[in-house]
Amino acid sequence: MDYLPIFMNIKQQSCLIVGGGVVAARKADLFIQAGAKVTVIAPELKSEMRGFLQQQKIIWYPGEFSQTLMASVFNGELPKLVISATDDQAVNQAVYAYCQSVGVPVNVADQTEFCDFILPAIVDRSPMTIAISTGGRSPVLARVMKAKLESMIPHGFGRLTELVGRYREKVKDAVASTEGRKAFWESLLDGLFIDKAVYGNSSEAATLLEKRLEAFGKTDLPAGEVYIIGAGPGDPELMTFKAQRLLQQADVVLYDRLVSPEIVDMARREAERVYVGKKSKEHAVPQEDICRMLVAYAKQGKRVARLKGGDPYIFGRGGEEVEELAKAGVAYQVVPGITAAAGCAAYADLPLTHREFSQAVVLVTGHQQEGGSAIDYGRLARSGDTMVFYMGIKNAPKIQAGLIAHGMNPDIPAAIIEKGTCADQKVTVCTLGKLTETIAKQSIKPPALLVVGEVIKVRERIQQAGCFTQHAVPYDASELLQKLAV
Repeated sequence: MDYLPIFMNIKQQSCLIVGGGVVAARKADLFIQAGAKVTVIAPELKSEMRGFLQQQKIIWYPGEFSQTLMASVFNGELPKLVISATDDQAVNQAVYAYCQSVGVPVNVADQTEFCDFILPAIVDRSPMTIAISTGGRSPVLARVMKAKLESMIPHGFGRLTELVGRYREKVKDAVASTEGRKAFWESLLDGLFIDKAVYGNSSEAATLLEKRLEAFGKTDLPAGEVYIIGAGPGDPELMTFKAQRLLQQADVVLYDRLVSPEIVDMARREAERVYVGKKSKEHAVPQEDICRMLVAYAKQGKRVARLKGGDPYIFGRGGEEVEELAKAGVAYQVVPGITAAAGCAAYADLPLTHREFSQAVVLVTGHQQEGGSAIDYGRLARSGDTMVFYMGIKNAPKIQAGLIAHGMNPDIPAAIIEKGTCADQKVTVCTLGKLTETIAKQSIKPPALLVVGEVIKVRERIQQAGCFTQHAVPYDASELLQKLAV
């Protein structure tokens, strides 16, 4: 470790910036944010520093740095910290020499050999502050890491920190031992409590904390919770940050066959993995048993991630699972995912709505569930909407016959997207009239998504332009192009 990271309290302390340019202004801003009394010595001030002066955030003494001026400015006192950020090497070295002689910590910008301390890249979630340093070797790398952390850590972590701080003494009074308090905070600072505090539900978070504190010590088991996570259509990069975070803290992961192995592998190595995949008429684990498993694992004090392909609330039966969790009094949260219609269509260069062809899109289950309503083919055929059929490959003959029987033109385009958003995605385009024949001829098997609508013409135009995106998959659609005469 090249430098000892220290957070210093400089509120209402005198700190000095030598220089009035852009770099000096960035350093002054850090002092200002930390509550220091900021003095600037410089012959002139550039725009940002002039703004600080107008807002009375700094005190400016015009002129070149000198020991005489220092004595006058600080009236014999010494500043807490000094930063020199000028383009004049002689001035920077004079500042460094002065500070060394009087024992004041100094930083000469971008010259680590003249620094008693260095300023890190900062992720500010006050009162939480994260500092990143490369020991002066690569400020750009530090900024890259800062950007990554900025995107991963919600701004609401400040609210979380404030809330935890308010309860620190109460927890200390309720839990006598240091180890016990550590165990309490570790069990609390994961999952549901964090999300409620971070996203503005402070009262709910406080209530949850109170309940956990009251129950702490009465049982050997921490309170379990369940995360119903939308894993998206296949590409792991389409998972949300929240989904990834909750998955990586889960003790148990339940997943089905629509969740890619790469996503399952994102769980921490110690997590128990349970396959609960289902196919049409072939249920490895019935839905009722899945619901019971979620409740049972949570009652054991485990954090359970239920991974579902696409979005949990779009043909994912997430609502049924949440109902059972609510009845059992199990804490849960639902993390939305990119549904197959949106993800697969985007990766296939296929807009689901387009002002020339379709003003709406309808998502339809192509698999008739027991007790479910029949598909209203008449309404679909008359609507002019883009139609996306989930789980529709086996029932493609019924879909084709139903739409045509209710007046839909057999020549309307249809697209079948296999293994959508994955590296081996395949797109097959035909007409509605030849849908069943094409599926048989191409030996297309589930899982695959069926899209019917005029918007497929837009994809044809994109493909004809010869500009393939990284997701687009070329295919032979000569017959359809001749029909559409695009």
